[in-house]
Amino acid sequence: MSDPVSPPPTPFADLQSFVALPRLAGLALSPDGSRLVTTVAGLDRDRTAWRPALWEVDPAGEAPAHRLTRGPKGESSPVFTPEGDLLFVSARPDPDTSADAPETAALWSLPAGGGEAHVVRARPGGISAPLVAREAGTLLVTSATLPGAVTGDDDAARRRARTEKKVSAILHDGYPVRFWDHDLGPDEARLLAAHPGEPWTDLTPAPGRALVDTSADIAPDGRTAVTGWAVSDGHGVSRAVVVAFDTTTGERRTVLDDADHDYGTPRVSPDGTTVAAVRTRRSAPERAPRMTLVLVPLAGGESRELAADWDRWPGDLAWAPDSSALVVTADEHGRGPLFRVEVGSGAVTRLTGDHGAYTDPVVSPDGAYVFALRSAVDSPPAPVRLDAHTPDQQPTPLPGPAEAPALPGTLTEVTATAEDGSPLRAWLVLPDTTEPAPLLLWVHGGPLNSWNAWQWRWNPWLMASRGYAVLLPDPALSTGYGQEFVQRGWGAWGGPPFTDLMAVTDAAEALPEIDASRTAAMGGSFGGYMANWIAGHTGRFRAIVTHASLWALDQFGPTTDFADYWLTEMTPEMAAANSPHHHLDAITTPMLVIHGDKDYRVPIGEGLRLWWDLQSRVPDPAANPHRFLYFPDENHWVLTPQHAVLWYETVYAFLAHHVLGEPWQTPDLLR
Repeated sequence: MSDPVSPPPTPFADLQSFVALPRLAGLALSPDGSRLVTTVAGLDRDRTAWRPALWEVDPAGEAPAHRLTRGPKGESSPVFTPEGDLLFVSARPDPDTSADAPETAALWSLPAGGGEAHVVRARPGGISAPLVAREAGTLLVTSATLPGAVTGDDDAARRRARTEKKVSAILHDGYPVRFWDHDLGPDEARLLAAHPGEPWTDLTPAPGRALVDTSADIAPDGRTAVTGWAVSDGHGVSRAVVVAFDTTTGERRTVLDDADHDYGTPRVSPDGTTVAAVRTRRSAPERAPRMTLVLVPLAGGESRELAADWDRWPGDLAWAPDSSALVVTADEHGRGPLFRVEVGSGAVTRLTGDHGAYTDPVVSPDGAYVFALRSAVDSPPAPVRLDAHTPDQQPTPLPGPAEAPALPGTLTEVTATAEDGSPLRAWLVLPDTTEPAPLLLWVHGGPLNSWNAWQWRWNPWLMASRGYAVLLPDPALSTGYGQEFVQRGWGAWGGPPFTDLMAVTDAAEALPEIDASRTAAMGGSFGGYMANWIAGHTGRFRAIVTHASLWALDQFGPTTDFADYWLTEMTPEMAAANSPHHHLDAITTPMLVIHGDKDYRVPIGEGLRLWWDLQSRVPDPAANPHRFLYFPDENHWVLTPQHAVLWYETVYAFLAHHVLGEPWQTPDLLR
């Protein structure tokens, strides 16, 4: 008799092994299509940060991937020149500058013919988001520059003066003043262009906040750059338009703008005639946003909607090399397929037929293939190749920098019916066990989002390795199910989104694989809001974990980093009707509150007020069922490896105590 086969080793049983897994992001394809480069982040020596490096993947799928860079500061944002040189951004030391020079990210070049990487462009405030005109080689970059600076030398002098005087103050004259996890200012993003062999042209002197959260592109001939651009409408409110710049003179003109829509993700066609962009109908408390594709002549003129009847929201855009079609990502029924949209007819073809979610599409120069990163709930991002025309195909995996890790369980789906008759679905992660498993309901953030891709921060396989089943539902407000599915939850967060979650949970608990007597609910951001709402509206769960959560909506609205958007989400009356803090006295479930002080999207005041409200209802401190995990220097996501480990260790301990009935064990580094 042969020995029993042991299960494959899995890194999900050990948090240190999990955080050491390589993390892929982004793709860059050389002009001749022979080289494909991605960024891979791995742990640094101290295991307190992820350091990115560049790896090359064979587009033909024959040769193994190999590492290109190994700098002490990491490398990112790869892009190729027309000659095939690989440009990237890095703060690695430049041997040609003095040892006491400030460490800022510069633009480096790794020659196509071999040789050492060297700096090709630098700025005092660093360089980010490089782009190269595919024919002319013109550079377009973003660089942080102090508002009064005219030249790079002027910027450097002003920075030295602030440093020497130990000044950190910022004088604002507009809104916003923060973004996600950092203060805006004193410097501001500027677009810089440089034709080969020529100095920088500052396209956007003193743009203020116009380039916050925008993306850009450059025409193949290098003469024109396009970018998203924020325009103030007064009263603290702004709208997003698309503008074009002459890269020689800096002359600016508006390409896409109207009062009812925001525009972003501009992409110039390979023939240089057309700009494709994503148009978002501006929301109002009674009306959800709607996203569509639009085309407009680069030289100026009327825009037209592309694929007007397509009930999906476009994401990433990539042009076919003959400018006849766009390859587009969009959420769909818990997946994130690639679609081909014909420019002439607007016909839409779904290229992928699997359950994956695709990002960063690039099309081969001959138009035959699409390269992309594919992930799924059960698969981390990895490079793949697809035919550029065949519908509903399976991707061809390319030999990548890392093998997919073995999973401690299986993935299936659960369906249910909402109170209003809408069909509902969810992913369900089941652990490798023959016994009914305790269930964790996880609510996604957004709320305009979907559980369809791999998650490094909220990874269900870590919980499966400890014997839990994890339910990942897409309730009302989730994307990929059509406009009406979003609209049914708009402005009514405590309504259909909540009842949808309960209906899907009922369906999961009815399965023989689930132990319905041992359940918990968890969520972050909007998911944290919903965790708080659940706590005040049902006692069915043994424990609730609420991360970066909205608690008092009257307080949240004016203090989030983008309060102007909140005005389009809910009226004060709607906010009051949907605010979890009004249901505090109904909470009987133990809650683990988690918040980072650098979270500006959901400010720390939400976590502090929730914690006080919970504690003010605890008569006996010795019997306090709640816990508050506070990170003074983390943001909305908790991004450093050591804190991610502590996050999970604390969640493990809280769930083990309240769901599994084990004694409470404080993680060692929190004692």
